[in-house]
Amino acid sequence: MSDLTEAALSDALERFLKSFTTASGDDVYRSRISQMIATGRKSLVVDYNDIMLHNYELANLVRSDPDRVLPSFKKATYESLRTENPSYAESIRRDLNVRIRNLQDKVPIRNISTEHLDQLISFAGIVVRTSDVKPLASEAAFKCIKCGHVNKVPQTKMILRRPRGCEECDEKKMFELVEKETTFIDYQIIRMQELPEELPPGQLPQSFDVSFIGDLVNICRPGDRVILTGTVRAEPEYTQGKGRQLTLFRSSIEGNYVEIIGKEPEETQLTKEDEARIKSIAKEQNAYKRLIESVAPAIYGHDTLKEAVLLMTIGAPRQTLPDGTTIRGDINVLLVGDPGTAKSELLKYAARTAPRGLYTSGRGATAAGLTAAVVREKNGMMMLEAGAVVLADLGVASIDEFDKMRNEDRSALHECMEQQTVSVAKGGIVATLNARTSILAAANPVFGKYDEFRNIAENVNLPIPLLTRFDLIFVIRDKPDRSQDEELAKHVLALHRRGEYVKVPPIDFELLRKYLSYAKKSAPKLTPEAENMLLDYYLRMRGIGSDSMITVTARQLEGLIRLSTARARVLLREEVTEDDAMQAISLMRRMFETVGVDVKTGKVDLGVLHGKPLSERNVLQLALDMFKQLEGANKNPVEGKRFVEEMIATGKVESEEAKRLLHDMNRTGLIYEIKPGFYRKL
Repeated sequence: MSDLTEAALSDALERFLKSFTTASGDDVYRSRISQMIATGRKSLVVDYNDIMLHNYELANLVRSDPDRVLPSFKKATYESLRTENPSYAESIRRDLNVRIRNLQDKVPIRNISTEHLDQLISFAGIVVRTSDVKPLASEAAFKCIKCGHVNKVPQTKMILRRPRGCEECDEKKMFELVEKETTFIDYQIIRMQELPEELPPGQLPQSFDVSFIGDLVNICRPGDRVILTGTVRAEPEYTQGKGRQLTLFRSSIEGNYVEIIGKEPEETQLTKEDEARIKSIAKEQNAYKRLIESVAPAIYGHDTLKEAVLLMTIGAPRQTLPDGTTIRGDINVLLVGDPGTAKSELLKYAARTAPRGLYTSGRGATAAGLTAAVVREKNGMMMLEAGAVVLADLGVASIDEFDKMRNEDRSALHECMEQQTVSVAKGGIVATLNARTSILAAANPVFGKYDEFRNIAENVNLPIPLLTRFDLIFVIRDKPDRSQDEELAKHVLALHRRGEYVKVPPIDFELLRKYLSYAKKSAPKLTPEAENMLLDYYLRMRGIGSDSMITVTARQLEGLIRLSTARARVLLREEVTEDDAMQAISLMRRMFETVGVDVKTGKVDLGVLHGKPLSERNVLQLALDMFKQLEGANKNPVEGKRFVEEMIATGKVESEEAKRLLHDMNRTGLIYEIKPGFYRKL
């Protein structure tokens, strides 16, 4: 095959297109060429396996010498297309391409080397950057200044080739580029990086730049996982100064075909036996309990947290209304706890179990690293780079040390936690990326250990708008308890001694992953009984306390619906039952009992999650009224010492609290100090 002339090679490829049939007798490529005309496509996609079946030597030549075969393939496709529709064939002659898919023996990105230069290879990776689309000159038109003749010069490299001489008058230098007569094609660069699960221990992920032209541009976005077929090239590196070129080259890839596998979570290969086992587990009477016990078996206790992680990993289906409005289905969970309570281990486990999970720590995370960034390349092109929540699209993003992040970096998560998108408008790139991600975050209390005499907002250094976006918030306390401590110590010691699970989980890790992936496909519907139960609980919580107390909002109701649906999904049900609604209410109630209680009154008051509980708002109102009374009609300055004495005299606050109130009012800008010890209201 390698000694064939170009004409003979083109004829052999044309015979393949016209004669190849499947086992059932279908003319695959004749019908695809007809579809090209009907749909207006400019590329013919050819399956490498079909070429292998037709002619093994020809298939090897496609892989080893694509620069010779692909132009002949393009010519053969043009001839086949011309017999069907000559006018359409002529109209797309310049833009016509042949794309090769399903190339065998995928090469890991790390193993691409000089032995693959100018060969067609296939590899899988994740898209981390995409550039904007720019026009690339494929045939440049130069006008001769001397005689006016337009010379056409084909362009094969990034540097513009000028004519060596005019075809009419032999002029060597005087040329002017004519943009209107120059042929341009769309051009884009993407950066492909190794898949996280394929990364060897202790190694930095390797990446390659891939160039796309024609109809391949804008097919993939940052965060997409793709299988790519392309030709490996060596591009020269240039130093400063005219014409200075190093002997050092850099590898890049000329894209030929791209297949996106990241539109949905990666399909876990399920056998019929696996599916049967999954269905049998779901039918068992104590299935829910067994699934919870199978989550993070190395961690002792924390059943409520494990239940929350299980429901969060599965989540509820995302719904899109006819007008394009989307209803979030992903569940966000925040863990606030004392050091050494296995928060980080739970986060890492969730990232490993989820169909697509990423773990990151808040100390090393920035807004750009979490969401998306626009970066300028050496060649001046602006590239869009995806962050953690975009890369974890349709999966779980575990963010540890959430409280250590800077406020401006943390605020970038507001949009993706509720709207589930990441919007970027920088450097001329305006884009909205999908971030359909469940966020599992862990934070340490401000005072080292959780102070039970302070509310959640005072214990954790997080802004209120961010706290309200979490469906579930749990406080993990480390209280000394002889019997509990003994059980925990025995568990840890046995774990280290044996080097395996102390108690074998009911469902092993691989089967649990398959179970979760399978369960995510269902979309259970709410039954009237479940709806009534959720409605009754919501109305009951809305009516708690006095009129001025902040109660549950529609956000908590949506959270209850998500939790109920997730539990129905866990048990592979098609309907959300009353039992599912009851379990969701139980989980929400357990949250309210820890973080939704005002420590001063001991009553449930969600004001602690929305700023200040009723008790603190009442005292603040009393302080403002007292200040107004002391300054009188003439707005005289109020002495701080006298204000404190008058507040103590009311009998509603003690000395320390009165001083703290004065300090807080000054700090928050309600009053200001005009001279030492004297204050005036704004």
